[in-house]
Amino acid sequence: MTAASNDQFGFAPDDDVPIRYMQRTRDYYAAIGYTTPYRWAHYAEAPFQPLKKPLTQSRVALITTAAPFDPAKGDQGPGARYNGGAKFYAVYDGDTSRDHDLRISHIAYDRVHTKADDSGSWFPLPQLRRLANERRIGEVAPRFFGAPTNRSHRVTIDTDAPEILARCKADNVDAAVLVPNCPVCHQTISLVARHLEANGISTVVMGCAKDIVEHAAVPRFLFSDFPLGNSAGKPHDSASQAFTLELALRVLETAPGPQTTVQSPLRWSADAAWKRDYSNADALSAEELVRLRREFDAQKEIARGLRESAA
Repeated sequence: MTAASNDQFGFAPDDDVPIRYMQRTRDYYAAIGYTTPYRWAHYAEAPFQPLKKPLTQSRVALITTAAPFDPAKGDQGPGARYNGGAKFYAVYDGDTSRDHDLRISHIAYDRVHTKADDSGSWFPLPQLRRLANERRIGEVAPRFFGAPTNRSHRVTIDTDAPEILARCKADNVDAAVLVPNCPVCHQTISLVARHLEANGISTVVMGCAKDIVEHAAVPRFLFSDFPLGNSAGKPHDSASQAFTLELALRVLETAPGPQTTVQSPLRWSADAAWKRDYSNADALSAEELVRLRREFDAQKEIARGLRESAA
């Protein structure tokens, strides 16, 4: 009956909807043996700071969860397995006047449907510089900022978000574009956006995990229904990347109030089957679940050691 209705009316498949990452992640970790569900950040209201000046006169900062490449930290190349050893645990910044090699091997992006071989899909600094040259924005802030992906809400709220705010204030930032990658990245970036907005800096989040960002209640959100790791557009598709950033800036300019979400009209592909794969415990065998638990425990030990050495 459903299939006939789909054919008759041209309906999309029922599962061609934004992935429910919070539930998918809870189910995945429960399946590998972690019985305490993670508490995702949830707010009912969001702060909102209208732009204080036209975007053509504004200094815009870029905030990312990507990590600087470090050859001493193992495989971080395209298609690399999850590499907890490449994580960072303190806010960092970089000179926006030059190019940077930032990678996402340290986080849980979609490794099935994307290979992380084009940083333009997660770090739109070249596109932002282009828009400054074209006078679409006033200027790019002198530094971009790296936000540590942290499962601890308290560390993000009490330490990392205030540190990013202080650096933005020091650089006289008017607005910020924030680009997350993994599920927890979307939460981290949402908490940072809320903090910036509450302290006078207008923000827009560019992301792929709609449920997580809206659960945290951000001021402005551009949602791209793409696999995680592609918040800034499709890889090796400069037109997609330019369109995605331009649309984010329009949301920054025109949002009527807090908790404004705009969905990009771009589709990853005509076939939405990719949405069934990410952290889908139902598609994994018992043997795979056991292996994943061992790998996750090993990565936790690596991360614990890095946190302790960074403290």
